[in-house]
Amino acid sequence: MNPTTAAASSGSAASDATSADEAAALRAASFERARRLRQEPRFPGGPAADPAGSHHERRIRSFQPRRSRVTTGQQDALERLWPKWGLDIDGKRVLDLDHLFDGLPVVLEIGFGMGEATAQMAADDPGTGILAVDVHTPGQGNLLGLADKAGSTNVRVANGDAVILLREMLAPESLDGLRVYFPDPWPKARHHKRRLIQPEFLDLVAPVLKPGAIVHCATDWEPYAEQMLEVLTAHPRFENTAADGGYAPRPAFRPLTRFEGQGLDKGHVVHDLLFARI
Repeated sequence: MNPTTAAASSGSAASDATSADEAAALRAASFERARRLRQEPRFPGGPAADPAGSHHERRIRSFQPRRSRVTTGQQDALERLWPKWGLDIDGKRVLDLDHLFDGLPVVLEIGFGMGEATAQMAADDPGTGILAVDVHTPGQGNLLGLADKAGSTNVRVANGDAVILLREMLAPESLDGLRVYFPDPWPKARHHKRRLIQPEFLDLVAPVLKPGAIVHCATDWEPYAEQMLEVLTAHPRFENTAADGGYAPRPAFRPLTRFEGQGLDKGHVVHDLLFARI
């Protein structure tokens, strides 16, 4: 290779290396911007993007945070009502439920979707406080708006991981019930470990429930219903309220949601399970 060709080749290699370094720097900067955006609240004074922060652990999660469009009405509800009725699950304090709900008995609901059923139950039973947990921002805003429209003051919306709430932010025997309606069934076999109703989850639930408190689960996914029944039946701190040890009729207080109605129209069978904390 003559000197001129060698010099050109060397210059080309140096240019390629510089381009690669610049591309890597741009990717790193883009990743850092995205990380900061995920941690910033979408609405000042509203639900935090990452409320638990350093309390996050490397563990299998039963939920997938979803980012979808927030309507004008939902945004208005978040901005007006979050400071009054919302709270972030940060794992840094134990909640005073008596103060938070003005002395009402409190039921925890995990995963409320868009909040229609939760708002209906709150309106039908104003003597019970509902601590409703979800990570879906549009649903949080929708529930706040529905409760406000109905004049219900017995709903509080919690943003974040229910496991951190149960483990770090609730006092022993402080809850009068737990509701888990239509949780993600994680239908693929390799994802079954992500299902919420597991022995380890019930180990967290039992200490924060009062004796006699009801765990009420509902699902239209038959294999998950069978797992729920098996796991709850096997746990020493819970007892099936169904006399035959199986599923229970849908209680009148659980509304028939639009989603559930669509499933029933398609031939789905909905199973309710009601277990008492011993």
